[in-house]
Amino acid sequence: MMGSRKPQRSAKPSLRNPSGSLSSANKPTFKKEKKKPTKSNASDSKSKKRDKKKPKQGQKRPNDRVADGISLNNDHDLQPMTVSDQLKFFVDHYQSANNVQLSSLELEAINENCILNLRPGSDKDDKSLGKQIKAAFGSSWKEVLYEKNLIEGKVDPGSPVILILATSAIRAIEVLRGFRSLTTECHAAKLFAKHIKVEEQVASLKSRVNIAGGTPSRIKKLIELEALGLSRLSILFIDLHVDVKGYSLLTLPQVSDEFWDLYKNYFHQRLLDGNTRLCFYRLNQSIAKMRQKRAPEELIHTK
Repeated sequence: MMGSRKPQRSAKPSLRNPSGSLSSANKPTFKKEKKKPTKSNASDSKSKKRDKKKPKQGQKRPNDRVADGISLNNDHDLQPMTVSDQLKFFVDHYQSANNVQLSSLELEAINENCILNLRPGSDKDDKSLGKQIKAAFGSSWKEVLYEKNLIEGKVDPGSPVILILATSAIRAIEVLRGFRSLTTECHAAKLFAKHIKVEEQVASLKSRVNIAGGTPSRIKKLIELEALGLSRLSILFIDLHVDVKGYSLLTLPQVSDEFWDLYKNYFHQRLLDGNTRLCFYRLNQSIAKMRQKRAPEELIHTK
């Protein structure tokens, strides 16, 4: 029929904006599903992490350096040294440092009776020093280590029973703190150069002294001035603490020379005669550090 029109279809909603691109509001979004780890995958990832941390068989960790079969990561890994080991340690260092060879008679005189052995683990607890030294003197400890009065013909002024040798004034004070329980009546003599004049020390040594501590150079000077006496010296307490740079009394330049000079001139003969004993403090720490320094050199030579 003329004039009939086809009905118009309703327009579909457009997903495009006037510029012709899809509008962000009408963009279809698709979520990616995360894969859930299965039990087998989870165990595999954990084992891989363990494998990264765990060195392969025969491979050492970076910090696990070993010398003479002993781990050097911990100063206390070393077993406590026996009295004979301590004696050998000191004799070897004495001969090496002084370029001498002790005679058979001297070696015979330097026996295990020359060493006062501290209880294992003492290196960790300075406070226990007083108790151990007290035990070494038995029932006479109070008369010898505690009393403060001079006794004519028996207790000379300025003559300590225990003399502590340390690398510095700070170390001497730290060690003396361990003897505090024995120095409440008769105060310990501080024999080092820091903040104390020689004249003050000479004056203090005119009274009774049972325990004294200081550095080799100042102690030698006071002996030469005849202010510090050795008539009662029973124990030479050698502090072998290792400082942050890895040095001890036997290895620190200049101080080690002063120590051996002092020892040769004033203490060695007393040791041979049986009048004085040696007591080593923090020996394990010192040996561990020595081996720690030696380990890289040994590894280089073995390559």
